[in-house]
Amino acid sequence: MVIHESAEDYLESILILQERRGYVRSIDVVNELGFSKPSVSIAMKKLRENGYINMAPDGHITLNESGYEIASRIYNRHKTLTRFFTLLGVSDKTASDDACKVEHDLSSETFLKIQEYVQHLEQERTEAEILI
Repeated sequence: MVIHESAEDYLESILILQERRGYVRSIDVVNELGFSKPSVSIAMKKLRENGYINMAPDGHITLNESGYEIASRIYNRHKTLTRFFTLLGVSDKTASDDACKVEHDLSSETFLKIQEYVQHLEQERTEAEILI
């Protein structure tokens, strides 16, 4: 099944909120993404119907295995790309914003090379700090 960028953004936000707060409700997603309540409600219904999330009677949202897998992949891309951009000298805010724009569109091959390069740069930085 093809998942759209907007659905990936919702799943990523649910994961981030879960890690930050320990629980997630639709209103938390509204506040995080700045979308309207009706838009988030429709999105949550679609994510639930497609088996990416569960919604408890009290309104708490949890990721299913497939939703967690997608959210983790996108969030990992986001963190890696943000780190890559900051290593290039981009401000934290711009780096995070730009990572959001490209995290969905990079090929696996390109992302893997960026990931390897970031790891290489961080290893070199760690080694240099040990020598100082």
